[in-house]
Amino acid sequence: MKKPVIVLLHIGYWLIFMLLLTVLFGLSNAAAGYNNNDENMSVWNWYRMMTATTILPGVFCFYGYYTILFSKFLHKRKIVAFFIGAVVVAVGSAIIGALVGSTNLFLGYHFFLDKNFATALSMLAFLSFVAMLNGVVGLVMRGFITWYSEIKLKEDLNRKNFEMELALVKSQINPHFLFNTINNIDVLITKDPVLASAYLNQLSDIMRFMLYETKPERILFSKELEYINKFIALHKIRSNNPDYVHLNVQGEAPNLTIAPMLFIPFIENAFKHVSDKKAKPAIDIKIAVDKQTILFCCINNFNTITNDHDEHSGLGDGLIRKRLQLLYPERHSLAVSAENGLYKVELKIDIL
Repeated sequence: MKKPVIVLLHIGYWLIFMLLLTVLFGLSNAAAGYNNNDENMSVWNWYRMMTATTILPGVFCFYGYYTILFSKFLHKRKIVAFFIGAVVVAVGSAIIGALVGSTNLFLGYHFFLDKNFATALSMLAFLSFVAMLNGVVGLVMRGFITWYSEIKLKEDLNRKNFEMELALVKSQINPHFLFNTINNIDVLITKDPVLASAYLNQLSDIMRFMLYETKPERILFSKELEYINKFIALHKIRSNNPDYVHLNVQGEAPNLTIAPMLFIPFIENAFKHVSDKKAKPAIDIKIAVDKQTILFCCINNFNTITNDHDEHSGLGDGLIRKRLQLLYPERHSLAVSAENGLYKVELKIDIL
C-alpha cells in the first residue's frame, strides 16, 4: 500500500477519535447540566484533560502495538510474548498519561497523585483499557495494511512467474521448429538445390515473422493465418502430392488478436507424425472463427505401430497444454484422440 494512503488512514482515524471525544464532551456537559460558560468545564480544559488521560496514552499504545508488538511478536506468532507486551504497553501508556495529567501544565491540579490507592488503581485500570482499545485499532490497521501489501506482492510475483513461464515455453517452441526446418533444408541441398532455395526463401519469411512478429503478447489473427500458410507451403514443397495438406479457414475477424504461434505446434506435430503422405489429404486442417470463439481442428493419418505421437518426437503435449493454460486459463478446451489410424486435435478458444 502506498505511503500517502497509509498516512491518510492514520490522519482519518485520529480525526474521528477527536470528533468522538468532542461528542462525548457535549453529552457529558448536557447530562451534568453544565454550560460552556463554566470555567471548570470549558472546551479548553476538557481537551487538556483528554490529551493527558486519553489521547496521549492512546497514541503511545496505538503506535506501540502498531510498530513493535505487531512486527516483533504477533506477525511471528509469538502469542504469549505478544499478550504480555500488550498489557505492559497499555499499562505503561496509562501511567504516562496519568503522570502527565497530574502536572500543572495540563490541569492545574493533581489528577492522579493525590488520589488514594484504590481510586488511583481503578483510574489506572480504566486508562489502560482505553489505551488498549487504541492499540487494538492500531493492530487492525497494521494487519490490514500488511494483508493488502502481501496480496499485492503475491499478485506481482504471480504475474512475473507467468511472464517467465510463458517466455520459457515460447523459447522452446521457436528453436524446435527451426531445428526441424534446417534439417530438412540440409537434406535437400544435395538432392534438389532448387527446392532447397525455395525452402530458404520460405524459411527467411518465417524467421522474420518469428523474430519480429511474435514478441508482442498478441498479434492479429490474420498474421497468424499468413504464417500458417507459409509454414504449410514450406512442407508441401517436398511432396509430389498436391492434396498432401488441406487447409480450410471459415469466418473473418479483421481486428481479432491472439497469442502468436498458437496452432503451429499441432500442425508441426502432424507433419512429423503423418505416415501416408500420398493420402488425399494426409493432413486436414480446419479453422473456424467468429466473434466469440476460434475452433481449430487438425487431423493426420499415422501408423499406430511405429508412430505414437509421444512427447519425445515432437513438441510435447504437456508443454502445449501448459502454454494454453497460461494464455487462456478457463477459456479453452483441448481434446486429443487417436482412433482408426487418425490422430485428431480439437482446440476451442473463447475470445470473449
